[in-house]
Amino acid sequence: MTSEFRCYVFAYLHDETQAVPAGDLFLVEESVRVLASTFGYGRRYLQRPNAIPIDPVSLPHRGAVSGDQRRMEPRNGLTMFGAVRDAMPDAWGRRVIENRLQAPANSLPESTYMLHAGSNRFGALDFRVALSDKESEGLLVPATELQYLLDAADRVQRGEPVPPALQKLFDAGPSMGGARPKAVVVRDKQQLIAKFPALGDPFDIPVVERATLELARECGLRVPATDVVSLPDGRRVMLIERFDRTSLHEGWARLPVVSALTLLSLDESESRTASYQDIALAMNEHGASGHVAEDRAELFARMVFNILVSNDDDHLRNHAFTWDAAQAGWRLSPLYDVVPKPQVALERYLHLGVGPRGRLATLDNALAAAPMFGLNSPKAKSIIGRIATVVREWRTYFEGYGVEIGECDKVQSAFRRPREIGWN
Repeated sequence: MTSEFRCYVFAYLHDETQAVPAGDLFLVEESVRVLASTFGYGRRYLQRPNAIPIDPVSLPHRGAVSGDQRRMEPRNGLTMFGAVRDAMPDAWGRRVIENRLQAPANSLPESTYMLHAGSNRFGALDFRVALSDKESEGLLVPATELQYLLDAADRVQRGEPVPPALQKLFDAGPSMGGARPKAVVVRDKQQLIAKFPALGDPFDIPVVERATLELARECGLRVPATDVVSLPDGRRVMLIERFDRTSLHEGWARLPVVSALTLLSLDESESRTASYQDIALAMNEHGASGHVAEDRAELFARMVFNILVSNDDDHLRNHAFTWDAAQAGWRLSPLYDVVPKPQVALERYLHLGVGPRGRLATLDNALAAAPMFGLNSPKAKSIIGRIATVVREWRTYFEGYGVEIGECDKVQSAFRRPREIGWN
C-alpha cells in the first residue's frame, strides 16, 4: 500500500543561524521504500540573492520556476534527491532512532527516519512538516559526557533499551551518517563528531583512524582538527571537528554539503561503478571558480594516499563537497573516514576506479590517470613521491599519536611499499 508524505525543506544560508523555507518535498512511499519524489522551490526563496541550490544536479535554483508551476524530479531515474539522502541518517543514526521508537532494524519509512533525525543533521538542510514548525530542539552534548554517550551506544549496538539516564544519545546520535557508533558533542565552542569503538573491533579503530588522518595531514592533505580522549573505562574516543559548522556569537552557521554520490547523481548501489576520474570531471561543471585545479590535485593525492594505506572504504559518500558562497560553486571538503584495512592479498583494490586498470590499487595505475585530474606527469609524480615519502614512516607517526606498538602490529599489513605497487 502506497502513501504520500509532504514536508518543507528549510535551508540555512551563508552566515545565518536561522533556516528559511526553500520549497516543498513530496515522497511517495510503499512500506520502507521511496517510490518517487518531487520538489518545488518557493518564490520567496528564489528571490533571495544568497539562495543556494538544494541539490546541485537535480535541483538547480538558477532559472527555476517557483511554487507548483514546476515540480522537479531526481535525475537518472533516482527515487530520492541526492541532497535529501545526504541529510538523512545513515546506518548508525537509524539504529539510534529504531532504539528510541522500539522498532526493528530498517523497518520504518524513510519519512520517519527523516523527521526523527533532528535539526542538527549533516549540511545545511532541515525538514519540517509545517512552515510554522520550529527547529527541533536537538541537545548539543558537552564532550565531558562522552562516557555516558558511549555506554548508551553500547546498548544500541546490543539491541538493548537505553535507560533514561543515558538518553542524551537520542539528541546527539541520530543525525550523522556512517555505520559506526558516533555522536555530536561540543567543546570550546566547536562542534565535534565523537567516533566510538564498536563491539568486536579488530583493533583500536578510533585511535588508528585519528593517526591515519594526522598522517594524511603530514602528507599535505586537508584534514579537520582531530583529537583522542581516554575515558574512565579505559577505552578511547576519536574527536573530529565538523567542517559543516562554524560558531557565531548567536548560534551556529551551517555549511551546505553534498556527497560525491549526489554530484554524480548515482544510487548507492552504483557507487562501485564510479571512479575518481568521474568525480574530477564533475568538478569541471560544479566546482567553485578558481579552485577546480587545486581540488582536482587534492583528489588525486587522496586517491594515492588511499592506495598506500589500503583504505578501500572510499565510496562516493565518503567524498563530499561544501558550498563556496563567494564563488557560487562547490569545493572538495576536508578529508574524513579514512581507516587502513589490514590484509594479506598482494593485489588490492579500492572501492572506486583508479585508472586504466580499473580499481587496481597501484601507483602506476594512478599515474596513468593523472591527465584526467588536470595533472601532467611531473606534477603527478611529485604528488606521489611526496605522499609515499611520508607514508613510508607511518609507524613513527602512529606511535607519536599514541597508537600502541601492538595496535601498530595489527594494521602493519595495510601499508604498502611503493616499489611493490608500481613506483620506483
